[in-house]
Amino acid sequence: MLRHFMRLDIDNDLLTAMAERWRPEVHTFHFPEGEMTITLRDVALLTGLPVMGEAIIDNSSKPEGGWGSLILEFLGFNMPTTTPIQGVGHPPLNAGQVSIPWLVEHIQQEVNLGPDTPEDQVERYARVYLIGLVGVFLFPDKTTQWIQGMWLPLLLGDWDEIGGKSWGSAVLAGIYRELCTCSWLGAKQARGAMFILQLWAWEHFPMFAP
Repeated sequence: MLRHFMRLDIDNDLLTAMAERWRPEVHTFHFPEGEMTITLRDVALLTGLPVMGEAIIDNSSKPEGGWGSLILEFLGFNMPTTTPIQGVGHPPLNAGQVSIPWLVEHIQQEVNLGPDTPEDQVERYARVYLIGLVGVFLFPDKTTQWIQGMWLPLLLGDWDEIGGKSWGSAVLAGIYRELCTCSWLGAKQARGAMFILQLWAWEHFPMFAP
């Protein structure tokens, strides 16, 4: 899934046009022909994300040892909190945020995936993949370089619990929230998984698809 999304060129003009037609009071797009909206079924079909299961709840309370303790326990990295990343100006663990490029670089240096890679190393790699998927594509900030620490307990826990959550519902709620923010505040750039909205628009308005 991630490989295909990385190849998608975001059509900002199309997304802006969609946002201008969003009505936050009813969560629908208003067109001359009528109203439409993106649904949970659309998210499930376009992404394969589960829409059934336990709700995603903000678990932003830090563990006793801080977010770095979770990174150390599950990924084996002792992330610096004072030494800044070259060219960035902030350390990889800063103000409750974790640098995604730092994690990717270090996991690629330490783990060489292959048929004989130990299971625990494959698991470390998979968890960094999940962090990248969530922080870059599903719930990104405007930089797509950092992930909020609140996501770590959800991504570094039991695998069955991770797969049993309704990720699609949370993503759709994020899309609605960003569209409402754009409508109310006139924001020029929406965060969130806007690529899903673009895919949805292509499906329903094929004249805009490449």
